[in-house]
Amino acid sequence: MPPSPPPKPPFPPFFLLLLLLFISAAASAVTPPTPSPIPSPTPPSTTKPSPSLHSTLDPKQLTALQSLEIPTSRDPCIQPSPHNSTACDTSSPFRHLISLHLANCSSDVSFSYTALKSLSTLRSLSFTNCPITPIRFPSDLALNLVSFSATRSLKSLTGVWLSRFDNLTDLTVSNVPVKASGLYVVLGHMHKIKSVTISYANVTGYIPKHLNPTLTHVDFSGNKLKGRLPSSISVLENLQSLNLSSNALTGEIPTTFGDLIYLKNVSLGSNSLSGSIPDSMSAIPGLVHVDLSSNQFNGTIPKFFAEMKSLKYLNLANNVFHGVLPFNSTFLKRLEVFKIGGNSDLCYNHTLLSSKLKLGIAPCDKHGLPMSPPPAKDSSADSESDSSDYDDSDDGDGESSSKGEHHHGPNKVVLGVAIGLSSIVFLIVFLILLSRKCS
Repeated sequence: MPPSPPPKPPFPPFFLLLLLLFISAAASAVTPPTPSPIPSPTPPSTTKPSPSLHSTLDPKQLTALQSLEIPTSRDPCIQPSPHNSTACDTSSPFRHLISLHLANCSSDVSFSYTALKSLSTLRSLSFTNCPITPIRFPSDLALNLVSFSATRSLKSLTGVWLSRFDNLTDLTVSNVPVKASGLYVVLGHMHKIKSVTISYANVTGYIPKHLNPTLTHVDFSGNKLKGRLPSSISVLENLQSLNLSSNALTGEIPTTFGDLIYLKNVSLGSNSLSGSIPDSMSAIPGLVHVDLSSNQFNGTIPKFFAEMKSLKYLNLANNVFHGVLPFNSTFLKRLEVFKIGGNSDLCYNHTLLSSKLKLGIAPCDKHGLPMSPPPAKDSSADSESDSSDYDDSDDGDGESSSKGEHHHGPNKVVLGVAIGLSSIVFLIVFLILLSRKCS
């Protein structure tokens, strides 16, 4: 009997090689390519200029700065410290400081009379966040200064201490307690002052009747000033900004208030002022900011506000105004801020203004009186009402497009794996069937 032929292999070598090629191709299809590394940019040169070996500043003033713990490794006249700014004159052989700003001082720093005396060339001196104890300034320094500023600095001051700066044109004291029987103690002898800020300083007393007529900026906000706004304030014909908010002032706005024709910003909010808004205010054409909120002003709201082309901020909230609001939507859209809420006897013409404006006052009935407020709703109903009032189709489109960005069909890697596995399974079945046919 002839020997039986050897059995044929179920997978010929050619088909086995083809199978391996398919598996390799499928694996490369599902394996994401490794991104080539991005070369890091060469860092810029960090070579710093060497500190000045010799300062152009007067040696006595250099020593004074060192006593104030101000770094002097660099020439203060050329490269000021990043936290403390300096400016110098052009005198020779040594320059002298004319401006010094100290910021974020250590509480251990203390002024010495000798150091201050050597700094008598200063014209401008300012402190920010420097809780140091003030000492008596030398007369030369006090008379030479034209600008002095202390913000959250010097712990506490007195009116007499400040009054020695006779030649100031700019005075700023903010968030520093000032012990004084009145502002006149501070300002009485400052005949050159043009800008004064004494705010949140716990100052008591009255607004001085006689202020320097050259003043352009007055800020006495956040104190405990009482009494009336003096009619003599209209003498400040160059005044551009007046802030007397957050005090205890009473009485009416003087009828001569309109004489302040250059006024741009007026803030009288959070006092106890009363009466009506004087018609003379209409004579101030450049008003930009008007805040009369949280007082006891009454009467009707004047129409002349709508004729002020520069007006951007109008706050009349929390007073006792009555009548119909005399503004239309065109005027209100021109404003950046408009507040009128808290006037229970005031109402708006609902044919001219939409309820969507949320003015904080009721619409008027046919008699020009505020309608009864609608019954209270629960918070969820209010929330639904607010959202429907301000529904915008653009928001909906934006939301749908945003969702679409996160749903681009199946993940590409998953899809590649599925296709590769399907190909392998199909190929194996095909080869099995082919090998059976050939056997």
